Amino acid sequence: MYTFVQKFHSGWAYLALLLLVFAVINSFLGMNSKKEFTGKDRKIALFGLIGTHIQLLVGFILYFISPLGLDSFGQMKDAALRLTSLEHPLINIIAIALITIGWSKHKKAENSTAKFKSIAIFYGIGLLLILSRIPWKMWLNN
Repeated sequence: MYTFVQKFHSGWAYLALLLLVFAVINSFLGMNSKKEFTGKDRKIALFGLIGTHIQLLVGFILYFISPLGLDSFGQMKDAALRLTSLEHPLINIIAIALITIGWSKHKKAENSTAKFKSIAIFYGIGLLLILSRIPWKMWLNN
């Protein structure tokens, strides 16, 4: 089961990142072009939100069944182990919380520019945080 969840988490990450990048680019383009925020823009942002939340749920499952999770807290001097057991989960929880805040703020915004701006800023910061804590060596070797 661990192998399946790990492969799913790694594979879904490609889709989640693609959706998130697409949402950020769409929001920056919409904000800079002063276009109207449409249902299509809402769906793009929503798919980015859903993709990252699914990744978070699968990540939680993986964390609690993984030998790299809770049992490795005593070995914080090992950078690779610290990344997978502490930094990656913690920073990604913060990133997905920011993405969720961006979604909530866009719903309360009065005009299209403010909607695009909320998504662009919060999703963008979330994306940068996620990219900063991906265990690239492990991910690319799968």
